[in-house]
Amino acid sequence: MVLAQVHQFEEDSSSSSICPIFGSRYIQEPIPRYTLQEKQNSKEVAYQIIHDELLLDSNPRLNLASFVTTWMEPECDKLMSEVMNKNYVDMDEYPVTTELQNRCVNIIAHLFNAPVGEKEAAVGVGTVGSSEAIMLAGLAFKRRWQNKRKAQGKPCDKPNIVTGANVQVCWEKFARYFEVELKEVKLREGYYVMDPVKAVEMVDENTICVAAILGSTLNGEFEDVKLLNDLLTVKNTKTGWETPIHVDAASGGFVAPFLYPELEWDFRLPLVKSINVSGHKYGLVYAGVGWVIWRSSKYLPEELIFHINYLGADQPTFTLNFSKGSSQIIAQYYQFLRLGFEGYKNVIKNCMENAMMLSEGIKRMGRFDIVSKEYGVPLVAFSFKNKKDMHLAFKLSKLLRQYGWIVPAYTMPADADHVTVLRVVVREDFARPLVEKFLSHVEISLNELDSMTEAPAPTIWLTVELKPSENVDDEDGTFHIPSSVTMKKELVPINKSIPLMGVKTKGVC
Repeated sequence: MVLAQVHQFEEDSSSSSICPIFGSRYIQEPIPRYTLQEKQNSKEVAYQIIHDELLLDSNPRLNLASFVTTWMEPECDKLMSEVMNKNYVDMDEYPVTTELQNRCVNIIAHLFNAPVGEKEAAVGVGTVGSSEAIMLAGLAFKRRWQNKRKAQGKPCDKPNIVTGANVQVCWEKFARYFEVELKEVKLREGYYVMDPVKAVEMVDENTICVAAILGSTLNGEFEDVKLLNDLLTVKNTKTGWETPIHVDAASGGFVAPFLYPELEWDFRLPLVKSINVSGHKYGLVYAGVGWVIWRSSKYLPEELIFHINYLGADQPTFTLNFSKGSSQIIAQYYQFLRLGFEGYKNVIKNCMENAMMLSEGIKRMGRFDIVSKEYGVPLVAFSFKNKKDMHLAFKLSKLLRQYGWIVPAYTMPADADHVTVLRVVVREDFARPLVEKFLSHVEISLNELDSMTEAPAPTIWLTVELKPSENVDDEDGTFHIPSSVTMKKELVPINKSIPLMGVKTKGVC
């Protein structure tokens, strides 16, 4: 529906168009009104038309803005193509696909140290991505809080969630779509994640959960979930509340268990009741798969689970959507089976080593401060050291595009929005030769920036040729110079180049 509306543009003679949905000016030529053609094309023609248009897209492997996996093994590509016609929701018709999904849930639950017995099944579900996973987890928290408040005879119409201002936009979507107040802990320069102390101070009786992030989108840093758990435990004990924690581990959920197994952030902490993770990030699967895991069935209200039987058998379901392909679920299980713990550890460790190499290369340039932390997800976020150069981040991002690199430049959220950052996500396919090439392109782009911004402003001197006045003092032989004439004057320096072709000057310039 959205695509159809996007294409319904009125033809005009302007040089650019405004998207009627998003409002942004995104293309420099008018788009005609598209309608379904009268006659069919051959499959070869249809393929070639679309194939050629897609060549104008950027190269996904050079998209350093995205955490999303852009490469998988050919065997997995083949496997995905074999199952793309299977509807993930048809559990009775595709029981093996359902079983593989359940295996993935249990693998992830054990990876996150969920208290699941040997003969118990973990509680969780596959989703389209972490956005849907967060919506489901948030709904579960909201419903549990409402049920408890109703049982106590208290109002339940003003729920809120406490987060840091660094949360991903999907949290804002959840809050707006499902009418939950989002209480954000502001950031400050040098501290770009949620402060647990301030977060706990903002908790009140209407707080359905505190959301911590394992791998901030802004700089990849892990928030201190252990400290948050300890502080919140104290507050819960004093107030009698039972405010829980949700961990948004979209980026870090498939990093921390392999690089930092001693770090306590998951179900080892009593107040952590649910965790989401993106399989299509460091889970190493193409875009379109996420997971949400609950500590136990106690934290997933039964009234949110729907049971259907019109597909052949009783099927419990808890998703925002219904039909979707099975390819990404199968791909996730392939990666688990193919790599195992050792393989994932090797891949993530290699990504981190490449990130360290990139960080050292950027430091050597002497122009940047590294904003990201070594203890986090494999990415490098950096900003210009000179605060007067902060605006150059956007120009540098634009210059890097001429080499194919997509590097986002953005300002930090409120109370730190004077800091502008560039960020490079290091994925599995961003190998060391590409790191070296990228660093060389950054240096070339910096030189180009310098030539644009440091060119000396020209100073123009004019020498005025004067002639004797008609009135000459014969006694002393001096000339009377008109007061309106300046013999020599330095003009105000100008920063714009001025065309001198065809301009005649008299005197010295």
